[in-house]
Amino acid sequence: MSDLFPTREAAAAEMQALAEQMAQADTAYHGNDAPLIDDADYDALKRRYMRLYAQFPEAAPASGPHNRVGAAPAAGFGKVQHRVPMLSLDNAFDDSDVEDFVGRIRRFLKLTDDEPVEIVAEPKIDGLSFSARFENGVFVQAATRGDGQEGEDITANLRTIAAFPQTLSGTTVPAVLEVRGEVYMARADFLALNARHQQTGGKLFANPRNAAAGSLRQLNPEITRHRPLSLFCYAWGELDGWEPEQHWQYLEQLRAWGFPTNPDVRLCHSAAGMIAAYRALGERRAELPYDIDGMVYKVNRVDWQKRLGFIARAPRWAIAHKYPAEQAQTRLEHIEVQVGRTGVLTPVAHLQPVTVGGVVVSRATLHNEDEIRRLDVRIGDTVIVQRAGDVIPQVVEVVLDLRPQSPEPEPFAFPHRCPVCDSEAVRPEGEVAWRCSGGLTCEAQAKERLKHFVSRNAFDIEGLGDKAVEEFWADGRVHRPSDIFLLPGDSRTEFLLKPLSRKDGWGKTSEQKLYRAIEGRRTIALERFLFALGIPQIGQATARLLAQHYERFDALQSAVLAATAEDGSPNPDSTSYQDLINVETIGPAVVQELVAFFHQPHNREELDRLLAVLTIEPFLRRDTSGSLIAGKTVVFTGTLQRMSRSEAKSRAQDLGAKVAGSVSAKTDLVVAGPGAGSKLKQATELGVTVMDEDAFFDWIDGTGPGPDGLS
Repeated sequence: MSDLFPTREAAAAEMQALAEQMAQADTAYHGNDAPLIDDADYDALKRRYMRLYAQFPEAAPASGPHNRVGAAPAAGFGKVQHRVPMLSLDNAFDDSDVEDFVGRIRRFLKLTDDEPVEIVAEPKIDGLSFSARFENGVFVQAATRGDGQEGEDITANLRTIAAFPQTLSGTTVPAVLEVRGEVYMARADFLALNARHQQTGGKLFANPRNAAAGSLRQLNPEITRHRPLSLFCYAWGELDGWEPEQHWQYLEQLRAWGFPTNPDVRLCHSAAGMIAAYRALGERRAELPYDIDGMVYKVNRVDWQKRLGFIARAPRWAIAHKYPAEQAQTRLEHIEVQVGRTGVLTPVAHLQPVTVGGVVVSRATLHNEDEIRRLDVRIGDTVIVQRAGDVIPQVVEVVLDLRPQSPEPEPFAFPHRCPVCDSEAVRPEGEVAWRCSGGLTCEAQAKERLKHFVSRNAFDIEGLGDKAVEEFWADGRVHRPSDIFLLPGDSRTEFLLKPLSRKDGWGKTSEQKLYRAIEGRRTIALERFLFALGIPQIGQATARLLAQHYERFDALQSAVLAATAEDGSPNPDSTSYQDLINVETIGPAVVQELVAFFHQPHNREELDRLLAVLTIEPFLRRDTSGSLIAGKTVVFTGTLQRMSRSEAKSRAQDLGAKVAGSVSAKTDLVVAGPGAGSKLKQATELGVTVMDEDAFFDWIDGTGPGPDGLS
């Protein structure tokens, strides 16, 4: 399967399919502690995705792994908002990725070739991430990672782990300290726990990671108390009253406070040193008392970490170097073609169960029709499956010598009709994915969109999970999102005649709990509402960018409709189209999806129904009251001398500015460095304020005057 595509549409289709597979796996792994696929398969999916993303970033779905973190908190736990987001890490898979990581740091910070870059290399523990808050040295609260913005309250559970200190002492005790780390279960403890459960008829865990996560995420902390859990600490979130100059210094201070830190952390001075540390640890991997799946590299200097900042879902100053996938051999028993939320047909291999690296694997992704042809995989074949940790497996090879000869299995015929609604499946020229043309008339798509609408990163309606959506769809209660908000009401006689409490598995208490959850979601943030609509390529990051730019839903809807031609296609000549495409990272493919969605009459009708029963909150900007450029639209052009353009954009966004890619009449300020060309000329013609780099940074730092007429 080639990494090169003749069109953006082809790459967009495959990235959307990959993103959907990984989203399901993330929910199962992070939210339910029940992996659908192993890490090897998941990493292979992600690596494929990131290669496409590097080639066509503007065509990537915002729900993809380039900006998604973990999964939302599970029902039953109290919710904790992270004051500093708990982000995930980008991955390195080989030596060249590690070298590229160091090279990107040098380029971003504009370092000379001989300036040393110290990197801390830490074992990547395979456990459950947590954040613990201390105020004036006293432990007050703990939470899981969740979706990176909001986690589960595990305060009482973390208190039961003997290795975790409850108070801090010494001369360096911050007013606020959020310690972050990983709870894990040692292999010997895992085996002993499963042995005890086997004798008593308790739940058997698939691997130490699942055992640790399942033990820490208990509603009854007394269960956690009797589970053999350990932990390592390695990072911080909010920090007030003390700040380390180096990450290495922070680890030393953690040990002084009594927190366990990993003894195999190393300080490296080059990419070669990082790779050497990675290989040395890999040789000892089987001897370690706990599971690891790689090594994490972090820039040592904290001031450099701040300058490097973050992308949508990960820090620029850290990366995870994964170990190679583990493999096993098994038989392919069946190929099922599943239909996703956007109609993408995805083939899934059903396998004779096999253990790969301690996890039983029975399903694996086959990606698409081209991948099946490339592998020449057939039902009945013996195949090699691999995993790179603990999530989704993939089929990587067919053992042709073991293929049955009498009769020889036939090549798999990929369906050209939807297996759910029998609508025609279409595959436009240059694309890799087949899609059902049935749209919302296809039950699979409609149900999957409903599941997405109520999912935890969208409306997050507790009690309305996948099973409930299936039930409500089957009995005619809910066929579109607006139906959900009629459930608690009395406007439809059929619901009064068929109360939920009469259904199997539902009682009066669970019925009322669901109704309260629905009522509690009648007000929703704009970015969550946009994500919930399930528009292809509008994931969490893109939804937030659109919300930040337009601030109100009616403003966005009006802009999209104004950017639409009479035939329903985008109108590049309209000012609204130019404004849309001028939003940072929004490209033609995203605008195409927005235009297609809002042009459909049934979508607009459903939006009207939703707006009649919901309150969509305008985008809430963080407090940038002290910022001189908050709310201003800024364009950078030319070569910057003080810092790279990426760092300059990141800093402006942190101060509340909107960073655009091109100049228009709505641009407030252009920062021009040497070599500025057409953008500078256009700014001059439009009368837009122009500053050079030094003047701009002196102004926002408060050390220089601001431009005339810009307030």
